[in-house]
Amino acid sequence: MMPAFIWSGWAVANSERRTAPPAYLVIVPLVVCLLLYWSLIQWGRMPSPTTPPKQAVETEPNASPETPLEVKTPKPIDKSEERDLQTCFPWSIYYLQDIEYRPQAVICRGQLRSKPEVAYQTIRKNVEQQFGDRFLVVFQEGANGKPFFALVANPYAKSSGHATPATPSRPVLALTLLLITFLTTCFAWLQIAGKLGSGEQPLQNVSPDVLLQGLPYALSLLLILGSHELAHYLSARRYNIRATLPYFIPVLPLPWFPFGTFGAFIQLRSPIPNRKALFDVGISGPMVGFFIALPLLIWGLAHSEVVPMPQNPQLFNFLAFDPKFSLLLTLLSKLMLGGVLTAETAIKMHPVAVASCLGLVVTAFNLMPVGQLDGGHIVHAMLGQRSGAMVGQVARLLLLLLSFAQRYLMLWAIILFLIPANDEPTLNDVTELDNRRDLWGIAALAILLLIILPAPTPLTKLLNI
Repeated sequence: MMPAFIWSGWAVANSERRTAPPAYLVIVPLVVCLLLYWSLIQWGRMPSPTTPPKQAVETEPNASPETPLEVKTPKPIDKSEERDLQTCFPWSIYYLQDIEYRPQAVICRGQLRSKPEVAYQTIRKNVEQQFGDRFLVVFQEGANGKPFFALVANPYAKSSGHATPATPSRPVLALTLLLITFLTTCFAWLQIAGKLGSGEQPLQNVSPDVLLQGLPYALSLLLILGSHELAHYLSARRYNIRATLPYFIPVLPLPWFPFGTFGAFIQLRSPIPNRKALFDVGISGPMVGFFIALPLLIWGLAHSEVVPMPQNPQLFNFLAFDPKFSLLLTLLSKLMLGGVLTAETAIKMHPVAVASCLGLVVTAFNLMPVGQLDGGHIVHAMLGQRSGAMVGQVARLLLLLLSFAQRYLMLWAIILFLIPANDEPTLNDVTELDNRRDLWGIAALAILLLIILPAPTPLTKLLNI
């Protein structure tokens, strides 16, 4: 959020002159904060049970160079507890063959002899009977394709003295950010409509009557973004996953970013139980946001005006909008405006249509199948953690290639390369999804392609647009 604060501060300090900031004030905060964001993600990631930890090495003070090093790995459980652990694995469910000790986990490898869901529920129940809430039971696929169990220390175990935290809820903060974002998006419409760019109405001199002109844009955009994050929140609560309320990110409208907000987000504060929960939490937001944005966009386009196409059209000039950068927008624009929309005309978009268009762009970005984006959760849940990471790598490369044709996607491509491709595993990361969820996942990826792919030339000639 630091670039937003820096740029907003510049906008406030120079609201009367309406001058653009120097290039270094735009580029440096963006690059530095993206690198810092990537570094913090890497620093905060917990080590995966499949990654060998660094072992402690101790030597005697007077040992010669030829003296073999003594490697000591602390064991999370003792010998008697190891025997108790072995009884947690019935041979007809999961035939235990080997136990490995890591500093923060106990790895149990063997042969799966039942359905993954049955094995996980049975062994988790047995571990809880033997050890209480001391461990979290994680079920993952190994590098060889064989599933294994990992017992990871539970940070909120009652025996450790740490009480399980209640669901984090800061309604005052969430409501305050919502109100501030409402104001910034109302101002944003004045910037988008060109009513703040001439310098005749500096920011502090805008009257309430003029500000109300941004009401349709602000309410529509907040409805789409808020429903997106609220769907995530409700899906998380359905699976007893602790999550924060949706928080909006306000930003004052700027000439190079006039939209009034950087979106909204929630934070998950507890492990996700299985791939089914991961899928439902991941897909709920973009699908709800899309199905709210779609009818609003259709209504907004129906109430938009057709104007002559400027000689040098700009991508997000909503006063003379060219919809051909998106296949979905091209089809909907032609459907609602009919024959008056031709290759020589553009669209002066209604405020509701502008908000809906931005809502679709946000939906498309979140559906990118990379890392911890919603699309990354979806492909992880559909294909597994390793295959999902491979899909993410391919998607990043394809988007980079597409960005040479669609210039506005270049920033997306850079951001996606800064996001880790691997998604965090769920507790039961082996049990697969049902066919119904797989179909919804394919539909979500199809929506992504409809939004980001440009309308092909044969189609635009056929539609005369």
